[in-house]
Amino acid sequence: MGETTTLRRPDLRRVFSAPPGRLEKVGLEVEVGLVCRNNLRNATYQQALALLDGVVRGHGASPVLDGAFTIGAAMPGGGTFTLETGGALEYSSATFATVADAVADVRDNLLAAAGIGAAHGIALTTGGIVPFAAADGIAWNPKPRVRVMREYFRDLGPDGGHADEVMGLILSAQTSLDYVSPADLMEKLRLLVRAAPVVAALFVNSPVAAGADTGALSRRMQYWRRFDPRRCGVLGVALDPGAGVDDLVDWAARLPMIYRCVNGSHVAAPRIPFRRAIEDGFGDGTYPTEADWELHLSQVWPHVRVRHTLETRLSDAPPWPWFGAGAALWSGLAYDPAARAAAGALLGDLTAADLDRAADDVAVKGLSASVGPHPAQELARELLRLARQGLSARVAAGLERPEAIALLEPLEDVCDTMHTFADRTLRAWSLGPSEFLRCFSVPA
Repeated sequence: MGETTTLRRPDLRRVFSAPPGRLEKVGLEVEVGLVCRNNLRNATYQQALALLDGVVRGHGASPVLDGAFTIGAAMPGGGTFTLETGGALEYSSATFATVADAVADVRDNLLAAAGIGAAHGIALTTGGIVPFAAADGIAWNPKPRVRVMREYFRDLGPDGGHADEVMGLILSAQTSLDYVSPADLMEKLRLLVRAAPVVAALFVNSPVAAGADTGALSRRMQYWRRFDPRRCGVLGVALDPGAGVDDLVDWAARLPMIYRCVNGSHVAAPRIPFRRAIEDGFGDGTYPTEADWELHLSQVWPHVRVRHTLETRLSDAPPWPWFGAGAALWSGLAYDPAARAAAGALLGDLTAADLDRAADDVAVKGLSASVGPHPAQELARELLRLARQGLSARVAAGLERPEAIALLEPLEDVCDTMHTFADRTLRAWSLGPSEFLRCFSVPA
């Protein structure tokens, strides 16, 4: 901070540019809950630190700090464990040329963490939400930005009404995909935005929250509706056939930052649009830098987030061991040109309003929902077929390993039988906490 020169549009566009010669790689981010087996409470920060210390000591990792606070562990292979705002543990893989390699990396590292957690009485739970705790049982991370974010969302009133649940209880398994040019970025982005609620219908998996059946298949998706809707939901600006990078810049620049970094610590940012901060400064004699812009882009959470990569965010996480299913589906659709074109044509009539309504419908009904004029199950079946076709083409071209195709099988089973991950969660829940933990934890 401290610069008095303002950012120019080329500076803002730079984060959306692909480096020359970029290859299409895949990254995964998988969040797991940290739950004490003896009382089903969320693990405290100190208990989570003990797990991270075990990772550092036993696996050659390096501590990740946020000021004076330990918040993660950087693994030798390039992946990173990070404590989320509400105490969940996220593993972010390095990027890999194949889905199969990315999934293997995540599996190995989560299994290692689960073994360490077991020694401390902690289970690593999977799915779309930590089902035992209510908002008042969240084990908040002590890093400064958590306090700033909670204050920001409280000030929004009803629009921030589920902020604590989003920050502290929900879990996801996200896929990061590459783009290789501005045109490629927009083509893939339009497809991912339109496909997001259809894919989410295959993954609904958070029917239990605060210890009770909610009556919805994805309570997690419902929570997102009251988490500052301005910066979440459907990225409708991407759906215009003439949209480009400048439209993405303008959309994000209309929003205020939540927090910024000053002297190594996160502090509240002025409640003004980012574009006004560029013109007038932050009010303390400083003006935004490119680092501020990138930090700002991490504070928006649409169904598909665009930065240096495309991140899919809408779907619940599936149970162990199917966390890689989403990466297989998304890469099969996005990385094979024929599959991408066919999927784009299939979904091309869907509007932003259709997709917004579909997100609400899917949260309650899953594959029985409608997406625009189409039954979600029909669209999902065709997307799965195209993803299998795309993965098979990549395997034939030597760009993917054959075992990636099998990652689609649990989704195909869900689509054919209409027996969702949420249905399995409810069955395990009905058998008691020990059975739930057995079925929905990373094995130690």
